[in-house]
Amino acid sequence: MNVTILGLWHLGSVTAACCAKHFSVVGLDFDVANVAKLNQGQAPLLEPGLNELIAAGLAAKKLSFTTDAKIACANADVLWLTYDTPVNDNDESDVESVLANLRRALPYLPNGALVLISAQLPVGTCAKLEKEFPQFHFACSPENLRLGKAIDAFEKAERVVVGIRNDAKKALLEKLFTPFTPQVLFMRTESAEMVKHALNSFLALSITFINEVARLCEHTGADAKEVSVGLKSEARIGPKAYLGPGGPFAGGTLARDVVTLTKLADAKGEKISVIPAIKQSNDLHRGWAFRRLQSRLGDLRGKKISILGLTYTTNTDTLRRSAAVELCQKLLAAGATVSAFDPAVKNLPPELNSVSLATDVTAVLTGAEAVAICTEWPQFRQADWAKIVPQMRQPVFVDANRFLEKELKNVPGVEHLSVGRA
Repeated sequence: MNVTILGLWHLGSVTAACCAKHFSVVGLDFDVANVAKLNQGQAPLLEPGLNELIAAGLAAKKLSFTTDAKIACANADVLWLTYDTPVNDNDESDVESVLANLRRALPYLPNGALVLISAQLPVGTCAKLEKEFPQFHFACSPENLRLGKAIDAFEKAERVVVGIRNDAKKALLEKLFTPFTPQVLFMRTESAEMVKHALNSFLALSITFINEVARLCEHTGADAKEVSVGLKSEARIGPKAYLGPGGPFAGGTLARDVVTLTKLADAKGEKISVIPAIKQSNDLHRGWAFRRLQSRLGDLRGKKISILGLTYTTNTDTLRRSAAVELCQKLLAAGATVSAFDPAVKNLPPELNSVSLATDVTAVLTGAEAVAICTEWPQFRQADWAKIVPQMRQPVFVDANRFLEKELKNVPGVEHLSVGRA
């Protein structure tokens, strides 16, 4: 099978590298610099094991990358659309930029080929494309990757959802996904598209729900972690529920689908109240760490606040939509002196020019009035906290998810502030 992967950022580069272990794969992207890096075995962002997997595919001549749509699509059985759909600061998707790139490639695709949509596009996209390009078959398979754990998620998927209009390409899709999952759930295309919106919105709802409960716990003497254990023990909820009190959801992935469903309701004249409230609640919770620092320290002007972790999540170097970056900006606006350390960050973006970037945990905490734990890098747990804490001016730890609870438990003088506990 010849597979062309269109869109080579996180989703696309992972998809291309994993598929090249089983099929002949051409990666297509119109970003010249990105393609040049990929042809040298360098992924566009940090993802554990991805560079090695790309290099293996290149060496085996099962994987190549190009900016030439004619070359990439000439012999393709499947054109797999994998752009990471851009979102703006309001979590609104830039759908047209993705479709514009697809339209650049489709003139070179053989008639009758399958176009598989995994880019994060709104429900109804496949139907729209079927009318515009009746010479092709369209299917939808919502992506389910997580930064830092993407290869394992792709290669060992518990199930894959696939939306198809008819059975014409069902066997081809089964062949495509069989190496990666024991279960392919086929359904109509609109249902598969809606699964992605509904799944992310439900996860977002779970997070915002427990965080609202947690903030009430802070006023009542209840412990939200204990409440969470109680909820998950209920068979109708279950132990894997997204009910861990802590920081807000960030990065745009969950919020994108909440906004998509909200806008869909507006467009169809359907009045809904729960889904729009998810984003409102999460946006409010994004200020939790800043509010706790203010309530504990008062006026922040001239006070050194340290930030441990800047990236959106662990095992990546991306700062886009990071809650830590937002916190730094709020602290700077309040007049605080901000110092940060992240093992994956060597340079700061222009908006953080006033932040001092430290080289290790000890350096960032020396003289600090407080520290906020923002990205939960495992190496932070390995620090010698008994030696580091005395270097702080005040050992105040704002740790939304209680990441360092065990490490700090027996360190004298530490004040450990977390979501859901007074």
